[in-house]
Amino acid sequence: MMSILLVLMLGIPSLSGAEDKIVITMTGSTVGQEGELIRAGAEQYMQEHPNVEIKIFEVPDSTTARLLIYLKKLTDEDPEIDLYQIDVIWPGELADHLLDLNDYGAAEWTDGHFPELIQNNTVDGRLVAMPWFTDAGLLYYRTDLLEKYGYAAPPKTWDELEEMAKTIQDGEVMAGNENFWGFVWQGDIYEGLTCNALEWVASHGGGTFIDEDGQVTINNPDALKALERAANWIDTISPRAVIGFIEDDSRRWWQSGNAAFLRNWPYVYSMANAEGSPVQGKFAVAPLPGEQPGQSAATLGGWQLAVSKYSKHPEVAADIAVFMTSKPIQKMRAIQGAYNPTIIDLYQDPEVLDAVPFFGSLYDVFVNAVARPSSQTAPHYSQVSDFIFNGIHDILAGQREAQAVLDALEVDLQDLLAAE
Repeated sequence: MMSILLVLMLGIPSLSGAEDKIVITMTGSTVGQEGELIRAGAEQYMQEHPNVEIKIFEVPDSTTARLLIYLKKLTDEDPEIDLYQIDVIWPGELADHLLDLNDYGAAEWTDGHFPELIQNNTVDGRLVAMPWFTDAGLLYYRTDLLEKYGYAAPPKTWDELEEMAKTIQDGEVMAGNENFWGFVWQGDIYEGLTCNALEWVASHGGGTFIDEDGQVTINNPDALKALERAANWIDTISPRAVIGFIEDDSRRWWQSGNAAFLRNWPYVYSMANAEGSPVQGKFAVAPLPGEQPGQSAATLGGWQLAVSKYSKHPEVAADIAVFMTSKPIQKMRAIQGAYNPTIIDLYQDPEVLDAVPFFGSLYDVFVNAVARPSSQTAPHYSQVSDFIFNGIHDILAGQREAQAVLDALEVDLQDLLAAE
C-alpha cells in the first residue's frame, strides 16, 4: 500500500525564513476521526511554533500492515519519519530504534498518566514512548432493538448474547432486512483478531495464551470451548464476511443498522452518535459478555508516541510528542472523538463525562483490561500474534479443527520462545 503524505500548512511564515523551517514527519492513523484529530493537534502546535511544519505520514488501518512499514523504516535507519504512533504492544519490539524521552524532559510530564502505561512504555529503564490514548474492547448494542424484542438489559454472558442476537436477527430479517445479522466483530487475519480471541478465551477462564512467566498456556479446555463457540457464530449470528473485517468494516456494518451487537473500541461511540448516523440515540455501551456473569474480559489497547533514533530533529520531535500527549490535547480528543485519555484526572472531568458518559460508568473496564502477552515475549510478540491470528482464522474459516490448531499453536509458540 502506497503511503500518502499529507502536509499540514497553516500559511504562517517562518520566524527566520522558509529555509530554516523545521519539518517533522509523524505517522497517523485514518481510523475513525483519528486523522482529523491528529491534524487538529498538529495545527495547534504549529500555531505556537511557526518555525515548525508537521507532515502526517498516513499508515494503513491494519495494525499488522502498519508494523511492517515501521520495521522496514526503522531497520533501514530511515530518517524520513521522526515521530511514530505505536501500539501498546510494540515498545519492547521497537525499543532499540527509539529515543529515551527522559533525555528530552519527558519525565516531568509522566505524572498523572496511568502508571501501568508508563511502565509498559519503559524498556530497560528507558522511556521509549509517551501514552497517547488507551483502549479496551467494548460491546455496543441497539437499545431500540433490545426493547422491541423484550430485553431489559444487555447480555452478561455469551449464551445470552447468542440468544438475543439470534432472536433479533430472525425478527429483523423477517421484517425485510435481509442483510441484518446479530453480532459483528473483527475476524480478519491481523492483530485485531488476536484482540478478539483474547477476550473470548480470557472470558471463558482460559488464560491469556502465554502467562506472565512466559509459559505457553493456550492449549486448554476453556480456550477450546471459547474458540469453538466463536466458530459457531459464523453463518449463525455473524455474517461470513466478518472473517475479513477489521475495525471500521464492522463499525460501518453495525452503524448502517445491519447488526444488533458490535464488539469494537471506544472510538466508535462519537461516530455512531454523530448527526446523521442511522443509529444515533439508539445504542448504548456495555462490558463484553463472559461465560459466566462477571467474567467479562476486555483486551487492553491503546497507542503511544515515540521518537525515532534516526530523526534529524529529535528535540523538536520529542517536544511534539509531549505536546500531543498533554492534558489539553487528550481532553480535546476525548470530547471530540471518544479517545480514552491516559491521564487519570480526565475521567472525572465534567466536560469529558458529558461528551462520553461511559468513560465514567465503564471506568473499571478500562483499568482492568487484559494485556496481550507482549512484555513477556518481547521482542518476538509480533511473531507470537502472527501464529495466533493465523491459527484462529483457520478455525473461524472452517479450514482446521480447533483442537488441531491449539495443538499446533502450543508447539509453535514453545519453539519460538525457546529459540531466544
